[in-house]
Amino acid sequence: MQPTRAKKGLAILYILGAAFGFALMNLFVNLAGDLPTMQKVFFRNLFAGIIVFFVLLFSKEKFRIHSKECLLWLFLRALLGFLGVVLNFYAIDHIGSISDASILNKLSPFFAIVFSLFLLKEKPKWFELLFVAVAFGGAMFVVRPSFTAEVLPALAGFGSGACAGFAYTCVRILGVKGERGIMTVFFFSAFSTAVSLPFFIAGYTPMSGLQFLYLVLSGVSATVGQFCITAAYRHAPAKDIAVFDYAQVLFAALLGYAFLSQVPDAWSIAGYVIIIGAAVGRWLMHLHETKKAKTVPPV
Repeated sequence: MQPTRAKKGLAILYILGAAFGFALMNLFVNLAGDLPTMQKVFFRNLFAGIIVFFVLLFSKEKFRIHSKECLLWLFLRALLGFLGVVLNFYAIDHIGSISDASILNKLSPFFAIVFSLFLLKEKPKWFELLFVAVAFGGAMFVVRPSFTAEVLPALAGFGSGACAGFAYTCVRILGVKGERGIMTVFFFSAFSTAVSLPFFIAGYTPMSGLQFLYLVLSGVSATVGQFCITAAYRHAPAKDIAVFDYAQVLFAALLGYAFLSQVPDAWSIAGYVIIIGAAVGRWLMHLHETKKAKTVPPV
């Protein structure tokens, strides 16, 4: 069933809210300063886990997992999602621009096309493969590969997009198998909190009150983003609204300029244009294919 115009409009507002929430998360992670990455990851997931825990506690089905078969995909989604957050936070702290880190993480939909080919046996259309190649080419403008250690933060950002793409493919599989979205979020948050806890304790660095506040705000922002993006995809399919998630790059650039005095260089801006252009092109082609399919009379 196609969503109504009102539902699609609401879904777009939700996904823009998610984009702003995740851009704020990136800002607060950067503002928290020189703290261990795992310390930041722990707080980012702790608050999300607590909030979702209480939502599930008062829900009808509580903590019930749909089937034993879902456990494997819940674990894979949590593991790859956790690695993606670690790499993303490392990139945010070291890449020099939160908008650069955001755009590399937003390669995830293109990675999801590749992973869906192997995990869901979905054969991508020719234009999807074309835009995947264009997006990866655009990423090279941001990464600017070299044989020095300076490229590692950008590669981490690229890797975070790959991990997120795999994780989102797992989410799709879980949806097909009937697992609740909120249970998937809780499993991911609980897993990430538990895994990062030993690293947090072993490498704990004392924080100022302001640093602690920034970490709390990063967790709250991430939770708002997670709830908004879940609500968005409940109101409209990804093919209709996913392109609006790239507003996060714009929000990150504006926040980076306003609070961190970060200005992307010409190479990065070129990469942004290419990657977002590929996302918009893919979205327009999907709309064209859908419209064409509706005009073909049934045989």
